[in-house]
Amino acid sequence: MKLDKYIARNGYTSRRKAYDLIGEKKVKVNGKLANYSTEVSDGDVVLINEEVMQRKKFVPIYIAYHKPKDIVCTTEKISGNIIDAIDHPEKIYPVGRLDKNSEGLILLTNHSEVMDKITNSKNAHEKEYLVTLNHPVRSQFLKEISGGIEIQGEKTLPCKVSIEPNTKRVFRIVLTQGLNRQIRRMCNAYDYQVIKLQRVRVLNITLDKLKPGEWRDLTEPELKKLFSSIK
Repeated sequence: MKLDKYIARNGYTSRRKAYDLIGEKKVKVNGKLANYSTEVSDGDVVLINEEVMQRKKFVPIYIAYHKPKDIVCTTEKISGNIIDAIDHPEKIYPVGRLDKNSEGLILLTNHSEVMDKITNSKNAHEKEYLVTLNHPVRSQFLKEISGGIEIQGEKTLPCKVSIEPNTKRVFRIVLTQGLNRQIRRMCNAYDYQVIKLQRVRVLNITLDKLKPGEWRDLTEPELKKLFSSIK
């Protein structure tokens, strides 16, 4: 098994941060300095910062969380971080992110392979949002953003958009890419301000009845469909 994957699988840190530790020459395997191509087998001794990393049985965890505004999607020990907010007994990591001012569904897991497959932009997985604007939604605005527009020198991919029934200022958008603050910048390009941005779906997982600050384990049917879609 690749070393970075091994470290993540044992719950020490995320796979990305394990990769960084290897690059910083803080990891040894059987007393030898490790590199990115180092493989680990049963019986090998892994040291991180000269301390032996303890192996443990891997029990995968997959949860859905309704992130409130002002919670930050980071594992860093800062005020309002998502890990402290959830206070899960096991080490878990957010799958992607929502910016501090946004709310809604975010998945968390300790399964680095699943995390990588969902967040990889090349896989074009759907994420669905409800967006509330400061002014009524114009049909021309929806038409143009659905075909893709230029924001900060990059064209957005075509997306699905529709106005929410019985509303004037709320629209629904389904993205298959994740440019930084993409929805807010798309709206700003047409002189709109986003009043509320809520993610309601990631792939087949929906926010459903989760209240802000609540989380739940994914169900077996949800996981079966999720794994099928990210093969």
